[in-house]
Amino acid sequence: MVVLIFVAVALVIGAAVDAAPNLKTRQSITTLSSSQISAYTPYSWYASAGYCAASTTQTWTCGSNCEANSGFQPVASGGDGDSTQYWFVGYDPSLDTVIVSHQGTDPSEILPLISDADIKKTTLDSTLFPGISSSIEVHSGFADAQAKAATDVLAAVETTLSTYNTTTVTTVGHSLGAAISLLDLVYLPLHLPSGLTYQMFGYGLPRVGNQAFADYIDANLPITHINNEEDPIPILPGMFLGFVHPSGEVHIEDSGSWDACPGQDNSSKLCIVGDVPEIWDGDESDHDGPYGPVEMGC
Repeated sequence: MVVLIFVAVALVIGAAVDAAPNLKTRQSITTLSSSQISAYTPYSWYASAGYCAASTTQTWTCGSNCEANSGFQPVASGGDGDSTQYWFVGYDPSLDTVIVSHQGTDPSEILPLISDADIKKTTLDSTLFPGISSSIEVHSGFADAQAKAATDVLAAVETTLSTYNTTTVTTVGHSLGAAISLLDLVYLPLHLPSGLTYQMFGYGLPRVGNQAFADYIDANLPITHINNEEDPIPILPGMFLGFVHPSGEVHIEDSGSWDACPGQDNSSKLCIVGDVPEIWDGDESDHDGPYGPVEMGC
């Protein structure tokens, strides 16, 4: 869906550098069982529902995306799908977690495209991210997109936590939505009470920050980012620009197997960097899925 965005800003060059050999020692890549794969499905549906208009997620009437998690209790929704990505927050009683979901890029709307293309790195805003080291830098466009709804999302999470007495917060998203959700994962613990558990499930996640950012995620916050076959978006922006993925990759192979790829930007051919070493090796149609039974979109 969003490959044209990155091509337009000449990230083709960066993808070629990503093909360079990675000399770090790799742990064993493992193939997930069917039960492990199925466990991701509710989160996949929540990520897909992020594309639905706020009016439908507020009432949880967004068609198959909502029906798949029929017990969900919506608390707040927002965004306009253009200047601010759609988002929603609520509670899943079967998973016993707050769910925070953000919309990915709609190529028919110009402002999200500008956000994706704004690839210069910036430090995190000290008001939104107090105490975060200035060595941590992130994609400027993604940071701007996250900031637009940050305080509203925080307020909705606080309400959900107090209403449903849960201690787990889960952020989800696809594409740009995954990038925003990863930044939410850093943002929310800085403003919420201690003792909570956090996790993030991202789909087609582009690289969001530099080495220090990836190391911070690995040291503090558990994430899973799932890539589908030859999707080129997860290899962008290029590593030559100083962007690095945190650990937690799961790569869906052409065969349909799901492989857990340890480490940051694992260069094995079973993982996205090795499978799609250059942008022209990718297939943009893989970006929306399927991720199990879910094709992203509303």
